[in-house]
Amino acid sequence: MSDATTVDYDGLIPNNVGLNDDARVRRALETWYPGYLDWWRTMGPEGFQDALVYLRTAVGVGAEGWARFGYVKMPEYRWGVLLAPKSEGRTIPFGAHKGEPAWQEVPGEYRAMLRRLLVIQGDTEPASVEQQRHLGATAPSQYDLRNLFQVNVEEGRHLWAMVYLLQKYFGRDGREESEELLRRHSGDPDTPRMLGAFNERTPDWLSFFMFTFFTDRDGKMQLHALAQSGFDPLSRTCRFMLTEEAHHMFVGETGIQRIIQRTCEAMREAGIDDPTDVERVRTLGVIDLPTIQKKANLHFSLTLDLFGSEISTNAANVFNAGLKGRYHEDRLTDDHRLLHDTYPVLRLKDGAVVKEEVPALSSLNMRLRDDFVADTEAGIARWNRVLERAGIEFRIRLPHVAFNRRIGEFAAVHADTDGRLSDDATWQARKAEMLPTADDYRFVQSLMRPMREPGSYSNWIAPPRAGIDNKPGDFEYVKIAT
Repeated sequence: MSDATTVDYDGLIPNNVGLNDDARVRRALETWYPGYLDWWRTMGPEGFQDALVYLRTAVGVGAEGWARFGYVKMPEYRWGVLLAPKSEGRTIPFGAHKGEPAWQEVPGEYRAMLRRLLVIQGDTEPASVEQQRHLGATAPSQYDLRNLFQVNVEEGRHLWAMVYLLQKYFGRDGREESEELLRRHSGDPDTPRMLGAFNERTPDWLSFFMFTFFTDRDGKMQLHALAQSGFDPLSRTCRFMLTEEAHHMFVGETGIQRIIQRTCEAMREAGIDDPTDVERVRTLGVIDLPTIQKKANLHFSLTLDLFGSEISTNAANVFNAGLKGRYHEDRLTDDHRLLHDTYPVLRLKDGAVVKEEVPALSSLNMRLRDDFVADTEAGIARWNRVLERAGIEFRIRLPHVAFNRRIGEFAAVHADTDGRLSDDATWQARKAEMLPTADDYRFVQSLMRPMREPGSYSNWIAPPRAGIDNKPGDFEYVKIAT
């Protein structure tokens, strides 16, 4: 396997893994390629397949100068297989095999467990592209349209990353799993995606920004955990994927920040001091702050479910096997085996939410979720600084982790955003205060009108502070075919 930091662009599939010297895997990927393109054309961004888009393409995997920008039609984007440079002498950093040389081949006893990890991660990548395929029709600016497409093509490349690992290391099983990744579709009643949040609709740009802020942040946490893997090809794959993932969260965080900024500006111009005067704020053609809060409540709770049950034997087994670590495992100072450690977990006991010390090995999902919550809080704080500077008496906050859950300790109960448990009648009576209603969706949808002129922005969102690749405000990011 090549350890070059530059990418070979001579073949059909750009790569830095020496595909030219691996005829079997090269043929397998080239056989899979037409099906991928067919999936992209039928399930990828609708209406823009022939548009020239100013996209970044990876040309190396080094820390500096790893990408170039230029116009490309999305079906002609050079998706490829990119791994971070190999660390010579790397050892397994956690679990029962801690200190042993990192695996360069699949350890036989963990074959099924590792394949499952790859398939679940791989399934999320095309799912988000499918969820977002209609958004181009209502983009609030060319800048945002381009960012959507950048996220989409990189999610496509992340699918390639997982497919490469499946094809190279799992033979026929890997080839079959690769085909299944293209057969499942987000929201399909017969062949849905594997995780619930990836079967939800993304009907508008507020939803898109929330998704990229919350759900792509879950992706960040999962990739960090997998980047610690004792299976070195997976570690190297995820380390490079994290380089691209950062932009996806940037799109979400700054997108919501710009929405909040524009709402504050419109309220000040109209002399509105009360942010809860929803109807009056809506007449200004901007998104009211309570609706933004309700959308945050929804997407936060959906994303929490992606972490699985708070107490999980499966998570313990994967960690003990050395396949998936913790967030920043290499920065932690415990023994990295966790055989005798405990971790505090929120549980439902006798009708109350209580904190209980449980074995650290079985509470790894909870720990990763806690890391996600802390990371998310930092982004929320940046949104609230916009409100503070504007002098608006309103703050976005995260709901309690028991709120609106479908998986784990709190799936069978109703809890409000403060974590207070309630009966079904109370929940139904208060639900519209905490989660978006059909009327909220209709209002947001009414604002979704495309702005195609370079440098123009919809009324409900502020322009960004800076352009992509330092381009000026009126730069033509997407040359739309007519």
